[in-house]
Amino acid sequence: MSGQEQKIALVFPGQGSQRPGMGKDFFDGIARSRQSFEEASEALGWDVAALCFGEDERLNLTAFTQPCILATEIAMFRAMEVLYGFAPSCFGGHSLGEFTALVAAGALPFPEALRIVHRRGKLMQEAVPPGEGAMAAVISEDLNLETLRDVLGDLPLDVANINSANQAVISGKASAMIEAEKRLTETLGKEKPLRFVTLNVSAPFHSRFMRAIEEPFAETLASLGPGLDPGRATAVTANFTGGFHTGEKAAVVGSLVSQLSHPVRWTDNMRTLAEAAGSVYEVGPGRPLRDFFKTLGIGCSSITTLQSAERLFGGKDR
Repeated sequence: MSGQEQKIALVFPGQGSQRPGMGKDFFDGIARSRQSFEEASEALGWDVAALCFGEDERLNLTAFTQPCILATEIAMFRAMEVLYGFAPSCFGGHSLGEFTALVAAGALPFPEALRIVHRRGKLMQEAVPPGEGAMAAVISEDLNLETLRDVLGDLPLDVANINSANQAVISGKASAMIEAEKRLTETLGKEKPLRFVTLNVSAPFHSRFMRAIEEPFAETLASLGPGLDPGRATAVTANFTGGFHTGEKAAVVGSLVSQLSHPVRWTDNMRTLAEAAGSVYEVGPGRPLRDFFKTLGIGCSSITTLQSAERLFGGKDR
C-alpha cells in the first residue's frame, strides 16, 4: 500500500447536523470526551453538555448551535484518538465544520475556536432581520451550476453551497424563493427531475447579505484567536478556495472571513482531500457529507455514535 493510500482524511459536518443528545454516549463512556465538554463549558461560561443532551430550544439558535456542534465533534475526535490512535493527515469541514477541522489539526486552540464560533453565530444571526432571509437546496442529477446562476441572475439570491455533483444551496431574500423555484423548475427541471427544498435556517448564510459582518468577524478572529497557527492550517482545506490553506496567517484569516459571504466550495474540498488521502472519515452528530462524497465516486465512512465507531474499528476497553 502506498503512502497516500495509508493516509486518512477527516471531515466534519456543520450547522444542520445538530440533534438533541448528540455526543452523550461519548461523554458517558470516554473520559477524554467528557473532559472536552467540560473544557467547552469553561471556555463559554455555560453548560455545553446540558444544552447538547437535553431538549433545549437554544440548540437550534445559531449562536448556540455552532459552539455545541464544534464541542461535540472535538469530543468525538478525541475519543477516536484515545481508543484507536486515530491520526488523520489532513482535515476538512463544511462551513462551521472548517473551524472544527482547524482545531483537530492543531491550528486553532479549542477554547479560542469555541469563543470565535459563538461570536460568529451571533453575528450571522444579527446580519439579517428574522424572516427576511432564507436558504433552499436545489437537487438534480449532474446539476449545471452555470445555468443555475444564470437563472437566478437578477434575483437577490446567491449560490451558497456547492455540495455535490447533484446538489447546490441557494441563499438570500426569502421573498425571492418562490420565483426562484418557478424559474428553476421551468429550466433545469425541464429535462430531468428537480427538487427544491427550503431549509430550516434562520438567516441567508454564505450570501451577499453576510458582507456586513465581515469586518466585525475579522476583528473577532484578531481578538479571540491569537493562537492561530497558520503552519498547521496547511493540513486543512478552505471552503473559500477549495484547496488547502496556505501557511500565511493573513491568508487563513482572510479565507475564514470571506467564507461568510461566498460559496462553500465543498466539491473542490472533497476532491482535494481525496487526492491527498486513501481513506475518508466523517465525524459528527450527523452524516450529510458521506452522500456528497458518494456523488463524486469517493468512499466516506461516517462516525456519528460511539457504537458506529466500534463497528468500524472494533470495541475497546474504556
